[in-house]
Amino acid sequence: MKNRFLKGGIASVIVLTTLAFTNTKKEVDVEASTVTWTGEKVTGSHNGTIELESGHLMIEDEKIVGGEFVMDMSSITVTDLSGENKGKLEGHLKSDDFFGVENHPTSKLVITSAAPKGNGVYGIVGDLTIKNETHPITFDLKMNEGSASTQLTIDRSKYNVRYGSGSFFDNLGDKTIYDNFELDVNLKF
Repeated sequence: MKNRFLKGGIASVIVLTTLAFTNTKKEVDVEASTVTWTGEKVTGSHNGTIELESGHLMIEDEKIVGGEFVMDMSSITVTDLSGENKGKLEGHLKSDDFFGVENHPTSKLVITSAAPKGNGVYGIVGDLTIKNETHPITFDLKMNEGSASTQLTIDRSKYNVRYGSGSFFDNLGDKTIYDNFELDVNLKF
């Protein structure tokens, strides 16, 4: 009799523990999600898109605890230009002067921690890898029922993307390209 209660008790603890710490991998719908970029220079700015190759959030007890997102760097497009100028800038962004997509076809963000701030907003800490350079990054992520959104500011010079940077080259004048660029990310699940 004692043995039956002991087995039943252990089984109950295992079931309750499994229910209490349920991990869920929430896959991103890469076709419905969007990543837009904006880069500025002294004389103006350019913008465009980058496609997600894959992505997911790890959810535990209905809270974000991790995740990973991979961007297809060969998909960089420019949306504010057309014709020859569009093609030239896209080619330049894909070249070794910028993202070197032949040798570095993807960039990756790995979420290392997430802290709820209230109203569906999380403070995210992660590691961002561009051109095989990895650096920590922090940002806020707004989580809704079937979507999430964020805006990231990235200092490209940390990732060996230094073309036209006033931080590394003198006398660029109006050819200076600012180090920070913005990503506006809208994820669908």
